[in-house]
Amino acid sequence: MFEAHFQTFDEPETGIALSARLSAFREELTKRNLSGFVVPRADQQQNEYVPPSEERLAWLTGFTGSAGLAIVLAREAAVFVDGRYTLQSAKQVDTKAWAVESLIDPPPETWLAQHLAAGDRLGFDPWLHATAAAEKLAAACAKAGAELVAVDTNPVDAVWTERPALPLAPVSLHGQPFSGEIEGDKLKRIEAEITKLGADALVLSDSHAVAWTFNIRGGDVAHTPLPLSYALVPKSGRPTLFIDHRKLSNSVRDHLEQTADIAEPGALTAKLVELSKSGASIALDAATAADALTRLISSAGGKPVHGADPVSLLKAVKNDTEIAGARTAHRRDAIALARFLAWVDHEALSGALTEIDAVEALETFRRDTGALKDVSFPTISGTGTNGAIVHYRVTRKSNRRIARGDLLLIDSGAQYEDGTTDVTRTIAIGEPTFEMRDRFTRVLRGHIAIARALFPDGTTGAQLDSLARQFLWQAGVDFEHGTGHGVGSYLSVHEGPARISKLGSAPLKRGMILSNEPGYYKTDAFGIRIENLELVVAAEIAGAEKPVNAFETLTLAPIDRRLIDLSMLTAEELSWVNEYHERVRHAVRSHVDDVTKAWLDEATAPLSL
Repeated sequence: MFEAHFQTFDEPETGIALSARLSAFREELTKRNLSGFVVPRADQQQNEYVPPSEERLAWLTGFTGSAGLAIVLAREAAVFVDGRYTLQSAKQVDTKAWAVESLIDPPPETWLAQHLAAGDRLGFDPWLHATAAAEKLAAACAKAGAELVAVDTNPVDAVWTERPALPLAPVSLHGQPFSGEIEGDKLKRIEAEITKLGADALVLSDSHAVAWTFNIRGGDVAHTPLPLSYALVPKSGRPTLFIDHRKLSNSVRDHLEQTADIAEPGALTAKLVELSKSGASIALDAATAADALTRLISSAGGKPVHGADPVSLLKAVKNDTEIAGARTAHRRDAIALARFLAWVDHEALSGALTEIDAVEALETFRRDTGALKDVSFPTISGTGTNGAIVHYRVTRKSNRRIARGDLLLIDSGAQYEDGTTDVTRTIAIGEPTFEMRDRFTRVLRGHIAIARALFPDGTTGAQLDSLARQFLWQAGVDFEHGTGHGVGSYLSVHEGPARISKLGSAPLKRGMILSNEPGYYKTDAFGIRIENLELVVAAEIAGAEKPVNAFETLTLAPIDRRLIDLSMLTAEELSWVNEYHERVRHAVRSHVDDVTKAWLDEATAPLSL
């Protein structure tokens, strides 16, 4: 009945193939007189999703998470992951060949200082590490009396004989009806920021920044409409866009040349050398600019200026057109979500459905809107024990049947041309246990606390994060991920600089869209997460002595009432649930079939204490 369109369920390679790769890689290091090598999960721009040609970490280790790093020494090797991927990495990585270590605390540099010997030569690819990361590696090597060696060519590529070609997806224009601002006006704002930095030019090393600046989209990576590219923006004069000409139709090229010069990606280095010879100060994004760019500018006589990419903040604050598009996209998505949730409730108790069935069905309901461009990330469909894996990705091998007594966690999103969505719902299959309802209600109360928060302009995500955790903390539990991340406008579903987390140092500004997604995960039992997207808006408070902000909830999908312990809610929290469900019902009911209407009426019926 249902056909998957975007997500695949292939198994990561394991066993003999990976062992042979590790052996061949060590032989290549020996040929290059290297004692070891660092393999990050990264491309040249530190993208979250990378093209197949850049999946070096997965090819070598079997680990397919979106963040991680491997270090290979002559006799030891380790894969470093964060808390999201602890369970996943243990299942994917051969622990006889690889140790699985922490990516955050302690960091890989601690492991290096303990395992490198004096005189060792540790290699790294300077195109795959930001400068700050390279400096940390160099310090760890120095502490051990070893040397960090920048290589000209990546040794993984030398042994990866079937490495895929670089992507060449066509570029499309993301016009003013969706972007709300023409390229020339954006460039004027960027030039003003370059002047503030005291720089002569800015390198846009993040393809998201390039896409936003020049109002273009592409398809070079999965689930994010990115045209992989660079740009060089001077403080005055025409910018240069560095992009493979094979991605540009004549009409797209003609449009772009009204604003910028077009050059091949390989021309970036020559352009930077030319600019640096005059002693120019060139601003680089500390988060995404490759260390190779820093080395290039410095060696040619220029002055690299590292800091936050000013485009990141400009892009994160949506304009009126983008906000209107986000609201429209979420109303559209709400119809697909209601149809899906009703379908799950009608079908799951039969015991015939699987996690993959759920993924395929949800994609199909979204395709039925006629506007779906892609899913915004691989759908997380985890039932029972798989739901406890925070960033679980179902494969043919791991695929479980959805059984009575399970909690089904569905975290999904869509890419529409007018907006990007991201939503998680946890669904009770049959009668939930007391523990499930207790934990779900604690997560819900934290979610509501964020949704109802009022906060002074300039408040950071770190200042709000504990609101989402407070009720879990009262039970001595927590979740090992951030509460929320920024979301782009038909761009990345994970967008900086703002986030709601213990490390969220960027102020939340009006026009930003962030997720609100507290959770709870009981290993080998079940997982719970409730996620809506929130728009930062002005709060109207009589007598306020300073500007105050609030959240407008964009996501519209019923929260499973069967999992709520009403005795734990305050009157205000109960009112929030009922008012939210009334909004959902009003937005969706007239757009769905009679079967879904009947389900929706029940799923959003008012609750009372």
